[in-house]
Amino acid sequence: MKNETIYSKQFYTSGLNDTYNDELSINSSIFNFRSKSKKQKKRTVNLLSFAVMAGSFLLMLTGAFFVFEFQEDFDQFHFERINSTWGFPFLILTVLLFFFQTSVFLYNLYLYFRYKPMESVTDDLLPTCTIIVPAYNEGKLVWDTLLSLADSDFPEQKMQILAIDDGSKDDTWYWMQQAKIKLGDRLTIFQQPENRGKRHALYRGFELGTGEIFVTVDSDSIVKRDTLRNLVTPFVVNEKCGAVAGNVQVLNNKKAILPKMLNVSFVMSFEFVRSAESMLGSVLCTPGAAAAYRKTAVFGCLSEWINQTFMGEPSDIGEDRAMTNMILKQGYKVLFQKNAVVLTSVPEEYKGLYKMFIRWGRSNVRENIMMAKYVFKDFRDESKFGARLLFINQSLRILLTFPFLLFMFFLIFTHPLLFLSSTLLGILIVSSFPVIFYAKRYSLSESFWAYSYSIFYTFTLFWIAPYALVTANKRGWLTRGLAEKK
Repeated sequence: MKNETIYSKQFYTSGLNDTYNDELSINSSIFNFRSKSKKQKKRTVNLLSFAVMAGSFLLMLTGAFFVFEFQEDFDQFHFERINSTWGFPFLILTVLLFFFQTSVFLYNLYLYFRYKPMESVTDDLLPTCTIIVPAYNEGKLVWDTLLSLADSDFPEQKMQILAIDDGSKDDTWYWMQQAKIKLGDRLTIFQQPENRGKRHALYRGFELGTGEIFVTVDSDSIVKRDTLRNLVTPFVVNEKCGAVAGNVQVLNNKKAILPKMLNVSFVMSFEFVRSAESMLGSVLCTPGAAAAYRKTAVFGCLSEWINQTFMGEPSDIGEDRAMTNMILKQGYKVLFQKNAVVLTSVPEEYKGLYKMFIRWGRSNVRENIMMAKYVFKDFRDESKFGARLLFINQSLRILLTFPFLLFMFFLIFTHPLLFLSSTLLGILIVSSFPVIFYAKRYSLSESFWAYSYSIFYTFTLFWIAPYALVTANKRGWLTRGLAEKK
């Protein structure tokens, strides 16, 4: 049965307490589309969306046409490459990689079909939870986040909410105070004397938390009413569970082109990839938007985590990936709950997007190096095959970044039309799976954004991985300055 497409405003249309209706109604929230100017803006976005989608299809079909037209040139190119000194070894390498990646994909597909999220346990079995919300320059978004958490279908007496303002320069602290007035003793707020980064804000929450389970939620995210209980259920069902990743979708996917693309990408990344990783007990990253950790697992690595360094410098990025890695290292399983949905804001402009991806890329390189230190040791009583397979797959992608980048530039300079046409045809073929996946899960019309996103990423963000690799030692959140300009 096809799932209903989730829109951000649906989180505020049912099940809310009457005391929250004024603040959480569509008319007064960030989801207000009633004004004429916003209707005009929405119409403009829709026209632009149609143009982007149509352009994407035109490009891919043009690529397919030229592949057919240049078939003799392709045959000649392959013949020359095979008979060159480097061509035959390169061909063998690419064939081996193709079969490896195909095997991994088919295995993930098998795991995905076996995966099922755990249904929530009853109220009396739910553990006590401390929900930590770090915030920096989020403004009124933190208000929406905190009220959505307070409205969760979770026993109030088992829920502690801590909000920590990490030295914001805007009105974030004001909105935390307003939430405190609204929620009373259900919410405790703190203000860091200066901005020290998200890791230190979370650390303060971990130190102050009293719950058996720590839940971290970004201050630009909205949780569904049943998200918390679904998120913490695996800790009750599986004593080996050390962390759980939530299912992240895009909050602002109706406002701009980039969020529309990213929404399809996020669904693929979480509902397909993390479902497979969860079957292996080795989800590699619990997202900052919504994640849960067993308290004993956190305190088993808290000192190492807060004092983590890379190449002699303190680590101030990738705190979620680092925590996940350290919990896996302790022998715990890290799982994914597809039914623990959270909507989070993503960048709407290119600059914000590439800075976010650079941060993720650098963290990926760092944590892969850390994972190499334990993944082939006896770090877990149960099967270690899954974690090792994921590590190898990720390592290959990192190690082959520059060889394939150089090969790409070689093709561009020597056979530009062959490169362009084959790349566009490749996008049409490879991206069809995300299209089918999203169409089956949510919406056929929105699924076509997978094609646009692949074209966009291939031609404008291809440099992220190599740049992140050579600058992995760089510090900085990168998007802090962007937040200050909002």
